[in-house]
Amino acid sequence: MEWGDVRYFLALARAGSLSAASRRLGVEHTTVARRVDALEAALGTRLFDRLPRGWRLTAEGERLVDDAGRLEEEALAFARRAAGGTGVAGPVAVSAPPFLANHFLAPRLGPVLAAHPGLVLTLIGEKRAAMLGQREADLVLRLSRPAEHGAVARRVGTMAFGLYAAPSYLAGRRPEDWVFLGDDESAGELPQHRWLLAFAGSRPLVLRSNDMTTLFQAARAGIGIAALPCFVGEGDPGLACVEADQDGVGSREIWIGIHEDLRRSPRLRLAMDAIAAIFARERRLLEGAGAR
Repeated sequence: MEWGDVRYFLALARAGSLSAASRRLGVEHTTVARRVDALEAALGTRLFDRLPRGWRLTAEGERLVDDAGRLEEEALAFARRAAGGTGVAGPVAVSAPPFLANHFLAPRLGPVLAAHPGLVLTLIGEKRAAMLGQREADLVLRLSRPAEHGAVARRVGTMAFGLYAAPSYLAGRRPEDWVFLGDDESAGELPQHRWLLAFAGSRPLVLRSNDMTTLFQAARAGIGIAALPCFVGEGDPGLACVEADQDGVGSREIWIGIHEDLRRSPRLRLAMDAIAAIFARERRLLEGAGAR
């Protein structure tokens, strides 16, 4: 039996279809089918019923899913411990919300990389929460405390928001005629969006987006007023602060996390401490001190 075939079995069991499993694994659907066929042949057991609308686990397949999950977790733990290494040179994958990665972190990484030429950072801007246990990232930056099993996290800052618009939009326009730009419904009730809606009152919300960069660009283009992080709004001449969040009702905590299996890795500890130091140095900017 090829131990790697168990990974394909587990992905298909979780996804329920070849196409979904292939997307999750990043391979062709024919590869998933071939590897599962090979596992069934090696075990002498049929694990799935091939149905027109998907692959359904047989009773024997159902019985083996938990065992396969335990094998996967042990393999991932082995890989995490091996990946830590003992030196400070090598790759580090950091997952962060796109706006934070693009507009705050990336421009400030130069001194870290210059001081440690063997360090190679992969900065992944993504809205979803990368799974530390699955080794989707070595470090994660999140706007809430990572709660997954095995995560070790610390708060590195607070990101304050303000309401911003283009100066040309505000010039000569009465407050009662202002319109607003906000998160779409898929974002849920984010604190900064609730604050914006409370400020807007009965005034209209004319543009929604699940992407903060879109709201940022729309505000700069003079379409309306958006809730944006102070670290970008205060330093941009194309934006003027309409209202500061004096009470912090729309602010977000920033957390950095690592899997407990990797926290003793010198390379990852170096990267984690360096990123935390960037947030510490820019605390006043992040908290919107200039707007208050």
